[in-house]
Amino acid sequence: MRTLVLASQKGGVGKTTLAGHLAVMAEQSGEGPVALIDTDPQGSLAAWWNERKAEAPLFATVDVDGLAGHLEKLADAGIQLAIIDTPPAVTEMIRKVLKSADLVLIPTRPSPHDLRAVGSTVGLVEEADKRMVFVINGAAARAKIAGEAAVALSQHGTVAPVTIFQRTDFAGSMIDGRTVQELEPHGRSADEIRTLWKYVSTQLRKTS
Repeated sequence: MRTLVLASQKGGVGKTTLAGHLAVMAEQSGEGPVALIDTDPQGSLAAWWNERKAEAPLFATVDVDGLAGHLEKLADAGIQLAIIDTPPAVTEMIRKVLKSADLVLIPTRPSPHDLRAVGSTVGLVEEADKRMVFVINGAAARAKIAGEAAVALSQHGTVAPVTIFQRTDFAGSMIDGRTVQELEPHGRSADEIRTLWKYVSTQLRKTS
């Protein structure tokens, strides 16, 4: 079993949306069973999952202090991928979750404020000695700053070769527990998620 952790000390970067979308994409790609884990006290990922009609991905309720043991049980049950959403700013909880990560995905919005805030997340991941990938999320169409953000982030580590653009279908899909690839499988948003998952999947397979 592989474990993907979405982390950012900055709130509002789209961790929950990407966690749900990547989990569904992994299932659609035949790389499940997938289990989602929500460690954010706000419970946004859990709320989204509770609205879903589809049975997959699965949802696992865990105690962060016993996370390693919970993940072992999921692996024993046949789960192939665990995707963990984390809260912003709760440093100790993020630190505990990172211990179990095979790969850390750090969503970052292309704004000066978000780029300035990324250093604290990078510090936590480096402290845990984990592999990380940045993804530019929520970019405005035709905005030069998305490219500039990718260049800035590349100074800290690897940047995913796809930008996720801001579109209303992402917000709309989260209302009723679906994803953009389920609502509009041939749309641009679905293509971006599909490309991101292919890249993340390749990175996960590189883990020992």
